[in-house]
Amino acid sequence: MERTLIKELKDKIGSEVLIGAMVDVRRDQGKMAFFDLRDRTGVVQAVVFGKPEVLEVAKNASPESSLFVKGIVNKRPEKMVNDKVPNGDIELEITSIEILNQAKALPFDLDSELNIDTLLDNRPITLKRKRERAIFNVQATITRSYGEYMRQEGFTEFQAPKLVGGDAEGGAEVFKVGYFYNKDAFLATSPQLYKQIMVGVFERVFTFATAFRAEKSSTTRHLSEYTSLDAEMGFIKDHTDIMRVETGLMKYISEALGSRNVDDLATLNIELPKLPEGDIFPHMKLREAQALIKERTGTDKTSEPDLEPEDERWLCEYAHDELGSDFIFITHYPVSKRPFYTYEDESDPGFTKSFDLLFRGVEITTGGQRVHDVEMLKQKAIAKGLNPENFSFYLQAFNYGIPPHGGWGMGLERLTAKFCGVQNVKEATLFPRDMNRIDTLLSKTDDEGNDK
Repeated sequence: MERTLIKELKDKIGSEVLIGAMVDVRRDQGKMAFFDLRDRTGVVQAVVFGKPEVLEVAKNASPESSLFVKGIVNKRPEKMVNDKVPNGDIELEITSIEILNQAKALPFDLDSELNIDTLLDNRPITLKRKRERAIFNVQATITRSYGEYMRQEGFTEFQAPKLVGGDAEGGAEVFKVGYFYNKDAFLATSPQLYKQIMVGVFERVFTFATAFRAEKSSTTRHLSEYTSLDAEMGFIKDHTDIMRVETGLMKYISEALGSRNVDDLATLNIELPKLPEGDIFPHMKLREAQALIKERTGTDKTSEPDLEPEDERWLCEYAHDELGSDFIFITHYPVSKRPFYTYEDESDPGFTKSFDLLFRGVEITTGGQRVHDVEMLKQKAIAKGLNPENFSFYLQAFNYGIPPHGGWGMGLERLTAKFCGVQNVKEATLFPRDMNRIDTLLSKTDDEGNDK
């Protein structure tokens, strides 16, 4: 007998079927046993009664065991219909059970509230939870719709290297790797230099890049390895062209989640973001944002070169309440706070044609226009204390007609966390790596707090 998926059961009323499923829940009631069974397409209630030999097997079908189950698909009596759950109008009358892999007793109730360490210490188990499945279903839709939108806008996907000869940001917080001939390589902090080169090849490009940051930060916002949704586009007028494309992207992703992930959003008890009319989300310069914060809160941040986390939260609340948007762009960060390749605004010296996109209290994107003149690039690298010779491979491209261009880098895990309403980015990361953990904790302590 061919396997039937749970989503297909409504078309099999009165027929005997074979399903492959995991046990979500088992409830024993005397000479009966009830199951909630799940496969990749959904959940269905199943029941064993009147078959002692099947009931005996069912006793060993513990939660999370994998099974082949044969049964007859029945309509539930009218008074037993549960319209609040998927397949609440049908039930599978089990005729046989084959246990493919019996699960051990779970170390905790999967539906209970779990702290972050329990969640991550037991990741192979906790990823099975309904909440976690919802989070990563949302993440899958984000990546799917990201690719869909970028392709329809004329972007070509490319794969950036993960081992690089120099750091695109010019920072020290990189992972060094021993390479051939006693040379050092580094794990890429960004695909930045390569996507700029690719503008000269395809004009518009995007990539799902793995990025590594050796920041010694243990916060709810930081990861040592994350997925960067990157894009770069040529022949732009200025940074607003990039902001316009990203606004369309965020609207496309939101609409995709609204049509494909209704049940997941309900599980997470989260609403889709507020999206204003217009082709660019609300935006203001950094100095305008800081002046607004000072005017409304009395807190003076006007001399700061960047936003603090509390500033990002306040601006997002302001955008939500007064501008009807869960997204807001902040533009024109100082030259001192941006990488060497960032374009300085000729009409606003000292400030760049760059932006951050804030969403529900957190910066999710950094982007802007890039310098396309090779001599200017060299000068700006030197001004940042960098040796242009270390970037000769990258600079080579700018001798051969790279047009005015720009793009963004966006953290998939942060974006997922904000769409899902979770507070810690690690909860939106399948297998998070940070300064304390790489699958397991790097340092464990005994009862007295001493390292083991």
